[in-house]
Amino acid sequence: MDVRIENLAVKKLVGHRIRMSLSGNRTAELWQKFMPRRKEIKNNLSNDLFSLQVYEKSSDLNNFNADTVFEKWAAVEVADFDAIPDGMKTFTLAGGLYAVFNYKGLPSAFQETFEYIFNTWLPVSGYSPDDRPHFEILGSNYKNNDPDSEEEIWIPIRSKENAGK
Repeated sequence: MDVRIENLAVKKLVGHRIRMSLSGNRTAELWQKFMPRRKEIKNNLSNDLFSLQVYEKSSDLNNFNADTVFEKWAAVEVADFDAIPDGMKTFTLAGGLYAVFNYKGLPSAFQETFEYIFNTWLPVSGYSPDDRPHFEILGSNYKNNDPDSEEEIWIPIRSKENAGK
């Protein structure tokens, strides 16, 4: 699996959020709430969609399990927070170093990819996970529940040399 390392600039996001776990997956509910209203956001910078996960202790992956509660976002990037539609929330995504993986396939095979990232690639990469949000960018090649769907997986990282800092 190809990976590239990106230094992400700060991004401003607008959308909906929900608290959930993998065992209590509410992703469909979140996107069903967001998608009909996304056109109300007037100052978006692209048509890309952000699926963002905010973990309370994202660097402590050893304790993550199907019942770990986290905040999930359905959002778009905006130029500013000057005009936020009623009921939507804002999120400032901190910049920093990310490992970016291109994923192609069905959501049902996503778990395999995450296992590869965290159990195979990350231990030998020279990086460790950083305590910032993880996200996926659903761009023009994203097709919901289609085996030809493509998206980018962004994992926050830091150099292992700086892991304790």
